[in-house]
Amino acid sequence: MVLHQQSSPSQREKQPSHHQSNQSPHILAQARHLRQNQKLENRESPMINHVAAGHEHEESGQMVKNRTLEIAPARKTRRRVARQKKVVKIFPRPTAGPFRSIVPRKTLKYNMKVRAGRRFSLEELKAAGIPKKLAPTIGISVDHRRRNHSLEGFQTNVQRLKTYKANVVVFPRRAHEFKAGDSTPEELATATQVVGPYLPIVREKPTVELVKVTGEMKSFKAYDNLRLERTNAPRWR
Repeated sequence: MVLHQQSSPSQREKQPSHHQSNQSPHILAQARHLRQNQKLENRESPMINHVAAGHEHEESGQMVKNRTLEIAPARKTRRRVARQKKVVKIFPRPTAGPFRSIVPRKTLKYNMKVRAGRRFSLEELKAAGIPKKLAPTIGISVDHRRRNHSLEGFQTNVQRLKTYKANVVVFPRRAHEFKAGDSTPEELATATQVVGPYLPIVREKPTVELVKVTGEMKSFKAYDNLRLERTNAPRWR
């Protein structure tokens, strides 16, 4: 018979157990530290189930996006109603606003096209026979700083002003009190409000002319002539 002698508590602490005999004290300390951290994490604290601030912004952004899509049809209706109210409010003036000039687009890539400018210059108003102080009162935008650098653009804007002046209907400031420059009652009775831009800019489509290729065209050396002209051109220092 084999007897097992019970050891004292102090002796048990000194004797290593069978599952700890092969482990170093450093590994045991790490395991003890991990168990303590797990216990702390399992405790109830106010930080449990806390959502980070960045995720809150993501959720709110998604809600705003969904809300924007939902109210888009209502905004479309609101804009249409606002345009209708504006047309009634500014009657009999045109709905597109003041009359604007035509200017070429910027940069070498787009300068062959034209667009609506901001205002007419004083030289253009003078050539069209419209006083500069009268022009804003009849719906013509004026810019005293603008200068004309192109004769073709100058003539185009002058012709636009003359056409506008011939067709404009000036209502009296007060009813039944006509002054010099106001339209006649017959013209006022037939006047209608212009909806959209007046004299819109229409770009002319370029035309191509077909010709027969002659022997002189075939014998012409374009590259050599360009080199010769570039060599003979004056050089500015």
